[in-house]
Amino acid sequence: MERKIRTWFRFAPMALAIAMASPLYAQDDVPAGDDAVAEFEALGDAGAAKTQLPSLPALFARALDNDAELTRQRYELEATREEIALARSQLLPQVTASGSYLWQDSSNIQTEPDDFGLDQPSQRPGEIDETFWQVQLQQPLFSLERWRGMDVANAQVSTAELQLAVVERDLALSVSEAYVQAYLASQRLGLLNSQQESLKLQTRQAQRAFDLGVGNRVDLLEAQSRFDQAIADAVEAENELDNALSELARLTGTRPDMRGLAVGELANVSLDSDWGAPDDWVAQVGKNLDVLLAQEEKRISQEETSTRQAGYFPELNLNMSYSDRESDDELRSSEDYRASVELSMPLYRGGYTNASVRQGEKRIKASQAGVDNQRNLAVQEVRTRLRSLNGGIRRLEALSQAIESSQLFLNAAERGEQLGLRDLVDVLDARASLYDQRINYVDTLGEYALDRLALQSAVGDLESEDLAKTMRLLASMTANINSPAATE
Repeated sequence: MERKIRTWFRFAPMALAIAMASPLYAQDDVPAGDDAVAEFEALGDAGAAKTQLPSLPALFARALDNDAELTRQRYELEATREEIALARSQLLPQVTASGSYLWQDSSNIQTEPDDFGLDQPSQRPGEIDETFWQVQLQQPLFSLERWRGMDVANAQVSTAELQLAVVERDLALSVSEAYVQAYLASQRLGLLNSQQESLKLQTRQAQRAFDLGVGNRVDLLEAQSRFDQAIADAVEAENELDNALSELARLTGTRPDMRGLAVGELANVSLDSDWGAPDDWVAQVGKNLDVLLAQEEKRISQEETSTRQAGYFPELNLNMSYSDRESDDELRSSEDYRASVELSMPLYRGGYTNASVRQGEKRIKASQAGVDNQRNLAVQEVRTRLRSLNGGIRRLEALSQAIESSQLFLNAAERGEQLGLRDLVDVLDARASLYDQRINYVDTLGEYALDRLALQSAVGDLESEDLAKTMRLLASMTANINSPAATE
């Protein structure tokens, strides 16, 4: 269920509010100059220029082509898929060809009978040239170990596919986090720049009042101090924006423009306020990619152990060969055709098979513990994100009310200063409080958006549409963007 957070005032940059209240700064005996009035009016028009919010799904699509880790994982998957072909090859015929050349000079009773006291001709030549070549085929008829090797290969490929999906998911979260951080930094920078401009005009008015002898030095120093602090805060926000944009550039290969975004109306922000029972979400953690990956790793351990157990079984092979030997020694010349069925049964290998099976069984238990650990982490992540989302909604509602109250208090403080009932410090405190609450609202909304993505990821349901929803949520709080950009 969605519920809109409503408020009674328009959440525009603070400069606009100051421009509307600018007569409050024109004390009866210290009229504002024409240049000050013009500057106030310029502040009222600030942020009116339309900009475009970069498309988060489009940035993620670029990251899929740019990220080096994802590219590496893709090649790893392609390499792992060859395990199936390697395992299948052990079940197919193995054909080998061999050849040799022999030169031999031999002295024995057959080649040199005179040397042995025999008066007879030699029966075989002493020096011979000989060539030999052979083609041999071996076809496994029964090998349980080789058949189970196919199951191991299939499990390895499934694991590699899930590893790729995990990298893609992590990349989506990284791009989204950098995107949201850049957006928040841009919004903070815009608010702080507006505050800085308003405090600059406030300081000029205080200086003018002090120069004419109708103001006090405390008000002037306080206004200058707040102005200097606003400058420092704006520099920090500028650095945060640059860091976030640099991270986006690293991930996507492009540096989007996130500057000049103005805060819009709170009434346009629509939040999902009912996230359902935690147990319903916990029931879905079986689709979590880390849990699925741990299960596939357990499957590999099971298949490998099954393959090791096959070492207790015999193997049956069909062997066929053809050979041809040509030699100067006619007794060595031959042409052979052979066919045989060979049965081999391992009887004793020094305890290797037993130890190998025991090792595999221990690894299955370790893999099961890994599955349980990943499931527990996923459950914890779901519960944490749900608490954060529900708390974020309540915090946003409270901040909305606080902003409304702060705006009314600022208006009262400005009117009180005009009537001499309050001093400039009260106005500056009210304005600082309003800006802080607006910045807190922006930051909380960003945390809400990231929590929503993390929750979908925890139950294995993170899709491109979720990225689009995040962009639309941020766009709903942005006053000066073109409509098509919010729906890309």
